[in-house]
Amino acid sequence: MAEEVILLNFWPSMFGMRTMIALKEKEVKYEHKEEDLLNNKSPLLLESNPIYKKVPVLIHNGKPICESVIQVQYIDEIWSDKNPLLPKDSYQRAQALFWADFIDKKLYVCGRKTWATKGEELEEAKKEFIEILKTLQSELGDKPYFGGDTFGFVDIVLIGFYSWFPAYQKFGNFSVEPECSKLMDWGKRCMERESVATSLPDPERVAGYILQLKKRYGIE
Repeated sequence: MAEEVILLNFWPSMFGMRTMIALKEKEVKYEHKEEDLLNNKSPLLLESNPIYKKVPVLIHNGKPICESVIQVQYIDEIWSDKNPLLPKDSYQRAQALFWADFIDKKLYVCGRKTWATKGEELEEAKKEFIEILKTLQSELGDKPYFGGDTFGFVDIVLIGFYSWFPAYQKFGNFSVEPECSKLMDWGKRCMERESVATSLPDPERVAGYILQLKKRYGIE
């Protein structure tokens, strides 16, 4: 019986980008279903993720898997015959999961503040954003990828944000390049991979989407 793999997603979601990249790294064929999160969530999304009602949702042979980090782990386990994403070593695996957790707890919230706040709160957000990136850059060190010589789990978890960096900088009026050039080089390196290049949206389109959000929520 042929496997059925469906991804419910919304194009600007840096979380959905992770799942797309992982599936492509494993060369898994899947059906991409675009959701309209702002105006009209599909019955399939509400049924597949009744708790959070959010994308991405990975549906494998009728069974839904929610939350992108969990999906990437699931994809790595199910399609284990090619391109391992998580390290085999238990300690290295634990470290990779730690950094994924750090990215999810810190980067999304702080990134949002760069376009959704102003004044003192914005200034604080910009400082914190740079500090978060510097912490990640320190972990990257001189390695080409977070896991070493091969593109892997932490790279997949972080790279979706790379498509949002230009918009964060534009609306927050700051630059990450001076203090985080190594991390920006890492982003460019990741973009050379077909799985990444075909999963990340154009940063200009992301900026346009943020403008939509600012109007929708009355943020000047």
